[in-house]
Formats: sequence, structure tokens, C-alpha cells
Amino acid sequence: MTDQIRDVVRQHARLAVPVEQIPDDGDLYAAGLTSHASVNLMLALESAFDVEFPERMLRRRAFESIAAIRSALEELRGNG
Repeated sequence: MTDQIRDVVRQHARLAVPVEQIPDDGDLYAAGLTSHASVNLMLALESAFDVEFPERMLRRRAFESIAAIRSALEELRGNG
């Protein structure tokens, strides 16, 4: 799942730093993720993983790192 998340981040997050250089717990906002790009990222993740982020998850914290995204997706898929 982490590799697939990284692929989506690479394609949609518009980071200033290559996603390969960011550890799973690294701050994506510090790497250049903007609020606008985070919306694009969320939509791409929803499509890639066939989920819908509920309003309670639409917080900066849910998208701040690869690990946070993985945790949110696992919860949405019933694996967390």
C-alpha cells in the first residue's frame, strides 16, 4: 500500500522534494504540499483506493505524511 500511496503523492502532490527522499513519517507540508495540492491528492487517493474521505478526516493531520495517509486509508478500508 505504501508504494501505491507514494505513486499517487508523486503524481498529484506537487512537492518541492522528490517523494523518494521523504521518510514515511516525513512532513509532506514541509516538503511543499499546499492546501490546494492536498485537495488534488485527496481526490486522487479516493480514486486509487476506491474510498471516500469523510469530513472528519479532512484535516491537515490526515495528509501530513505517507504514514498518516496509510493510517487513514487502512481505517477507511477496515484494516486499521
